[in-house]
Amino acid sequence: MYSEEDINSAVAAGALSAEAAQSFRSHMTRMRELPRASEENFRLLNSFNDIFVSIGIVILLLAVGAIGQAIGGAIAPAQDFFTFMNSNPSEAEMAAWQAANSANEAWSTALAGILVAAAAWPLAEFFTRKRRMALPSILLLLAFVGGVLATMVGLLFYVMGNDGSDQLAGVMVSIATLAAAAAAFIHWRRFQVPITVAAGTAAVAGTVIALIAAAVGPENIDTNTILTLVFVAGLAVFAFAMRWDMSDTARTTRRSDVAFWLHLLAAPMIAHPIFSLIGVTGGENIGVGAAIGVVAVYIAFGLIALAVDRRALLVSALAYVLFALTFLFREFGAVELNFALTALVIGSALLSLSAFWQPIRRGVVSALPEGWQARLPATADIDMVTATPSAA
Repeated sequence: MYSEEDINSAVAAGALSAEAAQSFRSHMTRMRELPRASEENFRLLNSFNDIFVSIGIVILLLAVGAIGQAIGGAIAPAQDFFTFMNSNPSEAEMAAWQAANSANEAWSTALAGILVAAAAWPLAEFFTRKRRMALPSILLLLAFVGGVLATMVGLLFYVMGNDGSDQLAGVMVSIATLAAAAAAFIHWRRFQVPITVAAGTAAVAGTVIALIAAAVGPENIDTNTILTLVFVAGLAVFAFAMRWDMSDTARTTRRSDVAFWLHLLAAPMIAHPIFSLIGVTGGENIGVGAAIGVVAVYIAFGLIALAVDRRALLVSALAYVLFALTFLFREFGAVELNFALTALVIGSALLSLSAFWQPIRRGVVSALPEGWQARLPATADIDMVTATPSAA
């Protein structure tokens, strides 16, 4: 499978003319009866070799991480808990054991993280920069950013020890996530893996939330406050994703791939807080009003997904609407068939939406102001699809 990036690369190298590339895109639109801009192409696998290489990368990085933990354990050894407790320790010995155990965990985490990050970078030089392998590139990006994050967490909490307050811990977490964001930026500048921007954005969102929690004080933060902060961060990520999307409405460059991963990040950050605040995650008896509210929110998500031509919101909210519909069918007497009826309704709705995505989307987009329409992926390709018979 060839991505838009591969096609653009072939055009840039002179192996394919711009006219031939556009002709290929038009041909695929006729074949699939769907504009390429609406396919949300993202490449996870080039071939089975991606899986083979990814298995090797995971095994190697696990080994490197284990070596880092072993070295950390040697630098700051800690006595086994059960052996220590059987010795009837005094309060002073208990405090010393806790300090040693904290140092052990900090050193093990930091050294495992830094070795994983150090191993991921040269592997990315070959498998990402040279071989352009999709799944290995994603794994190596996550390993590098995650390794930097683990290193910073270990070092910061070693410095803080057991004497820090919850507020100081929040500041430490924000510093660690900010370091992860910086690592993602450096990785992006070198390798430009599309998911990198989403990883860095997630780290920035975590930094902001941690700083707010530290400023307000953990004792003044409850679950609803955290959910609200996550929701606001999700809206900001969605706006950032739209900025990338609006810069490439034809979706023929890497910017569209970046936007895809940002939408995938924003969707659960928006969906989960909304449905949690409605009460869907609190238990089975959510009430008819809440269940209807879930369905109404899902319909709103569907309209937004159609307008921006992205499906991430629909997928992220799917579990909640399944739960709500199951409750409604059970509430109105269809106890034995509630799950079957729910699956039938949702499955039929999703397949119908997929089959008629473009005609429905054209109706939704045409109802928006003209200024908004100009910033969204065009729907004009639909006319070409319907006017030209698809190839056999």
